[in-house]
Amino acid sequence: MRIIQTENMLAPNGHYSQCIEHNGILYLSGQLPIDPQTKTIPRTISEQTILVLKNIASILHEAGSDKNNVLQGRIYIPSIKLWDEVNTVYSKFFGTHQPVRCIIPTNELHYGALIEIEVTAILKP
Repeated sequence: MRIIQTENMLAPNGHYSQCIEHNGILYLSGQLPIDPQTKTIPRTISEQTILVLKNIASILHEAGSDKNNVLQGRIYIPSIKLWDEVNTVYSKFFGTHQPVRCIIPTNELHYGALIEIEVTAILKP
């Protein structure tokens, strides 16, 4: 097991790792839509989804992978009414690659965010 944390990744805010690699599988912690530079959260669900996916892509890059190696995504949103917008942004991000996925409506998310996404991926072959 190898914890992956680089200076280009946001430091975790709690007792967890952003990314762990084990036997070629990457496990990413749930990512909130926090801008790495400003530490702010955008207002709309579309902006938040784009930012979360961008942050995930950055972590995957630092770990030696990319979005085309994502196996599974779990998406947490406070209301199922956000599903369509999230799906639209998610589809544009992944293009023809279709990882398995679930979208889970929850109560409120930390810091008032409208989305949190965690993924499992493989290292680039």
